[in-house]
Amino acid sequence: MTNIDHERRRLVVQAAALTLGAKLGLSISSSRATDSAATVQNGPTTAASWTGQIRQVDAGHLNVGYAELGPADGPAVILLHGWPYDIHSFSEVAPLLAAAGRRVVVPYLRGYGSTNFLSDSLLRNGQPAALAIDVLALMDALKISKATLAGFDWGARTADIVAALWPERVDGLVSVSGYLIGNQEAGNKPLPPQAELEWWYQFYFATERGRAGYEKYRRELSKLIWRLASPKWQFEEATFERTANSFDNPDHVAIVIHNYRWRLGLAEGETRYNELEKRLAQSPVIPVPTITLEGDANGAPHPHPSAYARMFSGKYAHRTITGGIGHNLPQEAPKAFSQAVLDVVTFA
Repeated sequence: MTNIDHERRRLVVQAAALTLGAKLGLSISSSRATDSAATVQNGPTTAASWTGQIRQVDAGHLNVGYAELGPADGPAVILLHGWPYDIHSFSEVAPLLAAAGRRVVVPYLRGYGSTNFLSDSLLRNGQPAALAIDVLALMDALKISKATLAGFDWGARTADIVAALWPERVDGLVSVSGYLIGNQEAGNKPLPPQAELEWWYQFYFATERGRAGYEKYRRELSKLIWRLASPKWQFEEATFERTANSFDNPDHVAIVIHNYRWRLGLAEGETRYNELEKRLAQSPVIPVPTITLEGDANGAPHPHPSAYARMFSGKYAHRTITGGIGHNLPQEAPKAFSQAVLDVVTFA
């Protein structure tokens, strides 16, 4: 691709981000991958306003939409959401960490919000290794050499992979539901029937009917997942809608369907990630300081903490957060999640 072609594509992607941003009610600024000095628009970074201040940066194969707050020279923290959630899961966490002096970066994962592919020809790949490479590319684009990674669901799996394979880039790790690194071989092994029942949507997405159903009913299905995964969380309709708007990304359905089909070995990944997949299939231990978290009312499939404690070879602690806390732990228990992020880098 020539420089002119690349610039033309960048402008097209930028225009698409602005269009989606208007729909999401976001204020979007733009920066090139070589320009990490984009300024946040429109006032103070409060819990009510920061998620409406989105920047864009070219990073790897993506033009990434992300929020940033806190001092630019503070220790970096990257917060990673899962499915079917978005950056609003950290609506209270991010300001708490910024107030504690952290440089907080909260990106939309590929297929969410204003994050878009730079090329129409690229596979809309939801492969976990691809999402991990996205994080490294974003860190490089923002000139972040090392960061604390914290996430849940897809975000925890992504953070786990980065911490396992590139520990030199990670100060500390906060992972909800612990060690979530998997592989296709493990994904093909049957579970007891009750455990299989919990993964009903994975099997639904394996069918063309499931793909079409998610395309048509993405809000309804996502809201159902919210209720099943966090049965005691009484969220408001406006809270759900703020997040659901990010599912209008044109690549969202393709990314979600590919992710779950890849896990079952029903969709091919990209050969560029084959060597990474071989390493991940060995279930590498994570050597960085880590705190794992679990809500006492998590209705989503998750392992027991005793099953994964041995997978962390560095300083390690587990915390179960009580009070009816479900799967979306950072949004349901923001103070506990924030405290874990601050504590994980202070291990002696």
